[in-house]
Amino acid sequence: MNLPDRLGAPLHQNDLLLYRLYRIHTTAGRLVVHLCESEFGITRREWRILSFLAEREGALSSQLAEHAMLDRARTSRALTSLASKKLVVRQPRPSDRREVHVFLTDEGRRLYGAIFPRVAAINRELVAGLTPAQRGELDAMLSTLQAQAGRLVTDHPGTPEPKDGGD
Repeated sequence: MNLPDRLGAPLHQNDLLLYRLYRIHTTAGRLVVHLCESEFGITRREWRILSFLAEREGALSSQLAEHAMLDRARTSRALTSLASKKLVVRQPRPSDRREVHVFLTDEGRRLYGAIFPRVAAINRELVAGLTPAQRGELDAMLSTLQAQAGRLVTDHPGTPEPKDGGD
């Protein structure tokens, strides 16, 4: 029995890959937003920046913006909020004060250590319906799709960056 190629030849909005991924992100993402906001007092945007910093201490704010897929103004506001909560510190480079490196504070590291296992558990629950082989295949497919998305953007110069980073 041949199934229709919904992804290759979409006929309805529910067939569109980006829409389907968005729905998964929005549905399961509610759990992460609720966790971050209600239990830890930070936004999903702040969580993205905090988790990136946990892996790359001393990153430049421009690198944070790029990784989090946020414009620089939104990244700056999130960093200001995280700094006011004493979760990050910004350190300008002495030779060029425009270049600012961002570091987690001890409290930021503690918060990351408290949140990450809970977000990872949500991730595990989300993929629990897949076999280990299916998860491996999905992982490889997502990497392929991300690379293809990058090529699409490269092939369409002048495409503006997203303003909200999906939040």
